[in-house]
Amino acid sequence: MRLDKYLKVSRIIKRRSVAKDFAENERVLVNGRVAKPSTEVKKGDILTIQVGERQTVFEILDIKENVKAAEAKNLYRVLE
Repeated sequence: MRLDKYLKVSRIIKRRSVAKDFAENERVLVNGRVAKPSTEVKKGDILTIQVGERQTVFEILDIKENVKAAEAKNLYRVLE
């Protein structure tokens, strides 16, 4: 699945356009590398998102096309 779509489906970032902007401005890393919005993500990948001075690290546990809001938390685990 594309990075921008995953961030929206998992509700890490609320809108796909915002997720795209984050990736285009080099504020998202996948496995330690700067990622484009079209970067393919898979189970086990590590996402690092930079918001201002704060960095948050996530591990992808599952990938689904559609998920309910209550189940979105099950798609990832926060590491830092």
